[in-house]
Amino acid sequence: MEEKKKLSFAKAMILLLIAVVTIFVVKAKIGGDTSVSLLCAAAAVSALAMIWGIKWEDIEHEVKENFKSMASPLMILMCVGLLVGTWMISGTIPTMIYYGMKFLSPGIFLVMTCLIAAIMSVMTGTSWGTVSTVGVALMGVSAGLGIPLAYTAGAVTAGALFGDKLSPLSDTTVMAAAVAEVNIIDHIKYMLLTTVPSLIVSLVLYGVLGAKYAGQSMAGDDYSAIMETLQSTFNINVIMLIPPIVVVTLIVLKKPTIPTFFSGILTAMVLAWIFQGASFSDVIFAMGKGYTESTGIDIVDTMVLRGGLSSMLSTIVLVLAAGVFGGPLKASGTVEIIVEKLSKAVKNDKQMMITVALLHLVLFLIVVSYYVSFVVIGNMTKDLYDKFGLKRTNLSRMLEDTGTATAPLIPWSLSGAFYSSTLGLPVWDFVLYAPITYLGMGFALIYILTGFTIARADKTEEIAEA
Repeated sequence: MEEKKKLSFAKAMILLLIAVVTIFVVKAKIGGDTSVSLLCAAAAVSALAMIWGIKWEDIEHEVKENFKSMASPLMILMCVGLLVGTWMISGTIPTMIYYGMKFLSPGIFLVMTCLIAAIMSVMTGTSWGTVSTVGVALMGVSAGLGIPLAYTAGAVTAGALFGDKLSPLSDTTVMAAAVAEVNIIDHIKYMLLTTVPSLIVSLVLYGVLGAKYAGQSMAGDDYSAIMETLQSTFNINVIMLIPPIVVVTLIVLKKPTIPTFFSGILTAMVLAWIFQGASFSDVIFAMGKGYTESTGIDIVDTMVLRGGLSSMLSTIVLVLAAGVFGGPLKASGTVEIIVEKLSKAVKNDKQMMITVALLHLVLFLIVVSYYVSFVVIGNMTKDLYDKFGLKRTNLSRMLEDTGTATAPLIPWSLSGAFYSSTLGLPVWDFVLYAPITYLGMGFALIYILTGFTIARADKTEEIAEA
């Protein structure tokens, strides 16, 4: 087999710079679509890489590999569109909104939203499942209570990510520990040091934001209109909560995500036929286009006119564009070249840990999937932690703080696109209200600079623990 051409460090940096500048110009200066900006960057990087000797066949191969790795997330995105559509027409989400408005007061709503999402995410190990079920319902409750949707989206995101980072059932938790070759319980204990303070700050923020609504009346005309419209439009009944119970139960039992979502979809379809009087064609239409039957009340329409496969199409295109974008950068070995060069340049443990964290962020911006970035950075840098006498729990924690938590900050990442399309807001509209997405990195940086909580290996113990 012919050996692939390897670029110099300078050329690798130029490719990376061109990618970043192209995205910035097309997106920020011209106002182009994010998907288009990624494709333009991919074209520019591919052209220069081919001039420098990188074969098109190698670029195409990497794009195809990216698509393969994205197959499961893409299917989940489609399932979420189908699920939200069927849960709307079946009355499941309207029922959750109704009871949420009935029992959650405005003053504590944001705090409770974060805690509910956190508990569900810890129990199930999935932030996506949490956001697409209780998250969507809580967004509807938020609209009904008159609380800004950006606040609620931030609270849902913070709670969902808390569980995603700490649950032993979470794939990111398992993967980070596995890549760093540390015991998963040790990894979770170490993650608590950055994640719990971030959650506490988040809850304080939600308490402050919610205080503005503490005295808000729950018996106004708008509140009554919403409750009456929900009752007159849908058959509100606790039986409608069966689909989320089915989904949560199957997730806790560690059943595969896609069959689990389809179980929730099928259950909702049956409820729609029996209790909502929907025909088979009505349900199929809702699966494709979402629930589209206007209630005549604008605020209620913003709650229930949602879902369907079509609502996820722009997100799916964005994910595919991200796969194309990562192809030429992976084919040219850009990240590996930069990692290799900088790894040799670091002189002490602080420089090393900060450098590795920055490299992981850069790689994540390129490949937009922590399934890839965890493996690449973890395998390429774990020996550096051994070299500087550090436990690899430092590495596993860094992967989650700069990967799992920061994913929603990047609009074209799988998580960023998912959160945006599911919650119905651009990510930059609500991430400010989800401190856990950036405070984890902040606490990690403070710990690195001060040495606080940085675990060092005993001379007599093995660094790599199974």
